Amino acid sequence: MGTATAAGKNGPATAGAWHNWAGNVTAAPARVVTPASVGELQEAVRRAAEDGLKVKAVGTGHSFTAAAATDGLLVRPQALAGIREIDRTAGTVTVAAGTVLKDLNQALAREGLSLTNMGDIMEQTVSGATSTGTHGTGRDSASIAAQIRGMELVTADGRVLTCSEKENPEVFAAARIGIGALGIVTAITFAVEPIFFLTAREEPMGFDRVTAEFDQHFAENEHFEFYWFPHTGNCNTKRNNRSQGPAAPPGAVSAWVEDELLSNGVFQAVNSLGRAVPAAIPSIARIASRALSARTYTDIPYKVFTSPRRVRFVEMEYALPREQVVEALRELKTTVDRSGLRISFPVEVRTAPADDIALSTASGRETAYIAVHMYKGTPYQAYFTAAERIFTAHGGRPHWGKVHTRDAEYFARVYPRFGEFTALRDRLDPERLFGNDYLRRVLGE
Repeated sequence: MGTATAAGKNGPATAGAWHNWAGNVTAAPARVVTPASVGELQEAVRRAAEDGLKVKAVGTGHSFTAAAATDGLLVRPQALAGIREIDRTAGTVTVAAGTVLKDLNQALAREGLSLTNMGDIMEQTVSGATSTGTHGTGRDSASIAAQIRGMELVTADGRVLTCSEKENPEVFAAARIGIGALGIVTAITFAVEPIFFLTAREEPMGFDRVTAEFDQHFAENEHFEFYWFPHTGNCNTKRNNRSQGPAAPPGAVSAWVEDELLSNGVFQAVNSLGRAVPAAIPSIARIASRALSARTYTDIPYKVFTSPRRVRFVEMEYALPREQVVEALRELKTTVDRSGLRISFPVEVRTAPADDIALSTASGRETAYIAVHMYKGTPYQAYFTAAERIFTAHGGRPHWGKVHTRDAEYFARVYPRFGEFTALRDRLDPERLFGNDYLRRVLGE
């Protein structure tokens, strides 16, 4: 990550090279600032505009695209952190943009509150996670951005703009997933609810069975997801549903299997071996997938939804119409089986209800996601290209923070409200102060 910090009003710090979490994107910004207040951020934005520098904000760098890369001013929001206000009557919490999801989740839990749904990691800042459309899985509850009830952002002219369903609603409709194109988010108001318990039921299941029963599993569970292990016919399913409690967290052995074998220490070693000896990957996959056993546990939401991820990877994820996901996944399995590809990471399948955000991957349609991963340092282009060919044939929409090759012409076809977003961008940032190469590709000039 960028090593420079800012001197705030005393002027920007000397910039350093920046790279994202996966290491597949690097940038050399001219300046890096870490404003300690919204006022300092406004001043930094105005000064950059005067000096002809582009401006981008970056959180923890968990995106795999160059959405935050810039050779101009790089804004680190980490000093803009913490809860501003909890409104129990309205059922909302307002947090500064640089707040890390883990800190938010823990703070809410201490207050007896929780988000309704969340993704599977919580290392990102709230602004970075929402701006790129981070999501978990849910039949009725949607992405983190869909839980936003109000926002504050600094626009290209240095003003602070607030928006909600009632205030600047046209901005609210787009800015909840703004990819950094409309301004720099400084605060977010989320809907929250009294904390509750989730019971998680994990169960190994054959690929043919889980795909044949997918609609049934989706209908019967509040949160359903599964992982398919390439080179095998094996999957692991996970159902999360609300329960009365009490908390009954996973035992030491099953926690080790999940956290080390599937996610971290042992998984790291397995992937390193696979990178060194690709021919061993199918055998490793069969052994790893057979090591799974069923388990059930109960805990508060963030302890069930999220888990640590120390093994670094590169990821592509596409959102498909939910009714097409099984067909697309079967096509992907056939492609892998017939190819010389060696895939050491499971393929993840999740769902989301339709929402009303202009550039949400679930905008206006019931959605299912297929995510493909490759271990960091492993050539991923052949696999991702083959997967993307399948996903785009089904009208897929790529996750804004994950690897893809699509451009504005494609997005204009798959997003009915694409023109609404770009028109708002023309209004809020006509000089493209917040532009970069990635936004030029995905949004056009």
